[in-house]
Amino acid sequence: MPSVIISGAGVAGLAAAWWLARTGWQVQVVERGADLRAGGYMMSLSGPGFVSAERMGILQKILPYAYDVKENVYRDRQGREVVRLRFHEFTKGLNHVAMRRTDLVAALAQDLPEGVDLRLATTVTAIENGAERARVTLSDGTTHEADLVLLADGMRSPLRSTFFAPDEACLKPMGYRFAVYDLEDRLGLGVDFASYTEPGHIVEYYTLTQGRLAALHVWCSDVSGPVPADERWSVLAQVCARSNTIVREQMEIARAEGVVPLVDDLSLVELPTWHTGRVMVLGDAAHCLTLISGQGAGMALTSAAILADELAHLPVPEALRAHDARLRPSILRLQARSRKMAGMFVPRSAFAFGLRNMFLRHVPRKWIGRYFLNAVHSEIAAAQGPELKQDQRAA
Repeated sequence: MPSVIISGAGVAGLAAAWWLARTGWQVQVVERGADLRAGGYMMSLSGPGFVSAERMGILQKILPYAYDVKENVYRDRQGREVVRLRFHEFTKGLNHVAMRRTDLVAALAQDLPEGVDLRLATTVTAIENGAERARVTLSDGTTHEADLVLLADGMRSPLRSTFFAPDEACLKPMGYRFAVYDLEDRLGLGVDFASYTEPGHIVEYYTLTQGRLAALHVWCSDVSGPVPADERWSVLAQVCARSNTIVREQMEIARAEGVVPLVDDLSLVELPTWHTGRVMVLGDAAHCLTLISGQGAGMALTSAAILADELAHLPVPEALRAHDARLRPSILRLQARSRKMAGMFVPRSAFAFGLRNMFLRHVPRKWIGRYFLNAVHSEIAAAQGPELKQDQRAA
C-alpha cells in the first residue's frame, strides 16, 4: 500500500487525505495546531470547488451551515451610505455556497476514512527526499518513510524554502495587507454585512456565530512581511486613525477582550514547479490566490481531486507532473485576475475612491448586479479553464 505524509490539516491537507485514503493510500496528517482552528472566517465555493465538494459528498454536510447573506451596506468614513449590494442579485442561478472555513474543515475531518492517522500539535521537522522513498522526522521524535510528502501548511510554509524557494523569491506581495479578528457582537447585523470604506482601506463586519462578530480589514501598504503579535494592534491603530468612529470602537472592543488579530500580506505564491522528487506543495503553500480571488479553498479541493486521480494510474513522479499540467493554467489565470481586481476592491487614491463611489451611487442597481454577476462568472471561468471543464464533464 503506498503511503503519504501530509503536513497541514487545513482545507488542502484534509482534502488530499480524503481523496488519497479512498484510493488505497495509507495516510498520515500532522498539524501544528492543538485543534483544527475553531475561529474560522467566511469563504465561498463556486465553479470547480463547488463541483469537487459535490463529488466528495461534503456539500450536503456543509449546506446546513451555509450563510444566506442578504446585503452588504457600504459606508464612507463619515458614515454616509455609498451603496447597498443585494447578494441575490449577483448569485442568482450560480452554484455557490458561502460558509465559515471552520465548517468546511470540520466536515472534511469528520468524513475522513477510518485509518487516517491525524496527529495534532505535531510538525514535520526534517525530510530526506530519496529517489524511491522519503524519510520524514516529526516533532514527536518519530521517523517515518513515505512514497510522497505533501506540504499543505499555508502561504508561509516553513519547509517550502528547503525544497523549492525562499519566501523572498516566491512570495509576491500585492501591495496590500489584511487583518482578521472576532469580537463581541454589538452591531446586531444578523444576516447582513456592513462595510466601511475610505481611500486605501476597507473593513467588513459580519456575524460569525451567535454573539460574535468577525472583522476583516484590507488596506494598501508599501510594507510587507510578518507582523509580530505584540505589534499588530498598533499597526491597525495607524491604519484606522481616520476611519469611521464605529470602526475604531469595534477595534477597541476586540483589543479589550484580549483578542490577537491575524495580520499578514495579500501575497501570491509563484513557483515554477510544485514538486521535487517525493515532496510536493499543495494549496496556499503552492499557489496562494489571496482572498480577493474567492477561489482559494475551491482550488484546494480541486487540486486534491486531480492529484488523487493521477496517482491512481501513474507512478508518483509522472502523476505529480500531470497534476501540475492540469491545474497550473487555471491557477495562473486566477492569480492574474487577483492582481487586476485588487485596485477595484480597495482603491488606493482619493480620486480613484471617489470615482468608484460615484459609479456605485449613480449607476442603476440592475447594472451593478449585472457587473458583479459578470465578475463572479469571470472568476469561475478563470478557475475552470478548458482543462478543468473537461475534467468536470468526465466526472
